[in-house]
Amino acid sequence: MPADCLVDIFRRLGLHDLTLSVPFVCRCWRGASLDPGCWRRLDFRPLDFMPWSHFTRSFTSCYRLSSLSFSAFMRFVVARSRGSAAELLFPLSFGASIQDLTFVSIKCPRLKRLALPDNFMLEDDLRIPELVGRWRDLEQLEMETKPSSFLEIIAVIGRNCSRFGRLKVRGLIGKEDAKAIVDCLPDLNHLELSKSYLTKEELVVIISGCRKLERLTVKDCLGLLVDDEVLRSASRIKCFEHEGSKLLDDYGYETDESEQQSGFFYW
Repeated sequence: MPADCLVDIFRRLGLHDLTLSVPFVCRCWRGASLDPGCWRRLDFRPLDFMPWSHFTRSFTSCYRLSSLSFSAFMRFVVARSRGSAAELLFPLSFGASIQDLTFVSIKCPRLKRLALPDNFMLEDDLRIPELVGRWRDLEQLEMETKPSSFLEIIAVIGRNCSRFGRLKVRGLIGKEDAKAIVDCLPDLNHLELSKSYLTKEELVVIISGCRKLERLTVKDCLGLLVDDEVLRSASRIKCFEHEGSKLLDDYGYETDESEQQSGFFYW
């Protein structure tokens, strides 16, 4: 099979297959797998980097290593991409550091989609806006927890990323957050705030201000009652998903913003 056909097939594979299966079939497959086109989507989330995991044990065995860290593996696959990576999804809670994000901001300048880890320390959060602002072609950002620098991140994206259109974030979405989304990202077409604390007032502000929204997802939110007013406001949006959102928590108590800010909002 021609090399370009192999590359077209291999680029659809995940990192597990690209590192542990394809290169060991034959010389032809290995050569094709080294093409940067196979490494444009770097999704680390399906992989388990714990020392005893099947993936870690297989990788260290195949490449004759004594150990494997997330940072080392990330640098390995980023090198394979040769600057062509368009999507990078960090693992959620294990191994990634602000140094890894800094490295990626230098070595992967063409990113269009970025999913951040959720384990940065507070002092690291403050560096995120500067790093995210380096990706001028960024179109999509995903944050499983809202960082303390959220307002600054949104402002930087609004100034630097002219093609940005998709945002996913989870956390307390307050008045300042809703206003920042509207003021800085009025051209959003996809917004996901599922499993956030979000009130009707903030949601209406976002719906009214982001007139180009095509998909809005607010599933399983607390503090939110989707009534007729909200449905009328969202009627122009092609896909509005709000299943599971409610005013009260599972114990029948209304959850207020002070509780959310104190860190008592868990899923």
